[in-house]
Amino acid sequence: MARPARRHDHDAGGDREVLAAKADLREAVWDRLIAAKASRFPGARGRIPNFVGAEAAAERLRHTEEWLAAGTLKSNPDSPQWPVRQRALEDGKLVFMAVPRLAEPDPFFCLDPDDLADTPRRASSIKGASRSARTVRVEEMEPVDLVVTGCVAVDPTGARLGKGGGFSDLEYALGWEAGLIGPATVVATTVHETQVVEPNTIPLTDHDMALDLIVTPERVIPCEGRRDPPRVRWEELTEEKIASIPLLQALRPE
Repeated sequence: MARPARRHDHDAGGDREVLAAKADLREAVWDRLIAAKASRFPGARGRIPNFVGAEAAAERLRHTEEWLAAGTLKSNPDSPQWPVRQRALEDGKLVFMAVPRLAEPDPFFCLDPDDLADTPRRASSIKGASRSARTVRVEEMEPVDLVVTGCVAVDPTGARLGKGGGFSDLEYALGWEAGLIGPATVVATTVHETQVVEPNTIPLTDHDMALDLIVTPERVIPCEGRRDPPRVRWEELTEEKIASIPLLQALRPE
């Protein structure tokens, strides 16, 4: 019998009650997505869920003022945001995409729309990025106008819940500390309507990044506001998490 995959929050630090509440909400949202028959391959549970209408949500994002004003985009590598990455390259935007789990010494793919080995569709996939992109260190990146992040759940105040690994929050904090992300950088996500929950449903901690824009296949939801600038909270990172990410090992304070 195959062993069940470990949860993405297995190496997360912080308050155990908050972690448990987040885990319960993930399960509830995955259940909602599955019940609505809105989950697509490779399935919802245990991941940033790919959803029916991901292309429509990407198109809706594509026509926002925030998108039109952005020249450089940083995106998560997950399947539901693949249509977003594709459209960014089609529109001539420079795309930085995180290497899954930040597991390499050069933890970001750099996709230049003027120098692709494949079509924007193929080049913007995880597999295609290995042909069309070069991997870069944080210090080699350019300032980012638009951050696109994957979510399991969101609410209209800008609260978000990821799959539990904490990588989006880490990438955002590292980008801010490196001067690549700042107060003018817009943070957006594309999700299915079933992933939008009521305000104050998502448990929040100080390291959680906030959203400026939520886009579903049906609507655009401007969020209410931003919180304080983020920082890497070393005291909340477990030894297991630090050991798994070369960048954290290199930046770890003495």
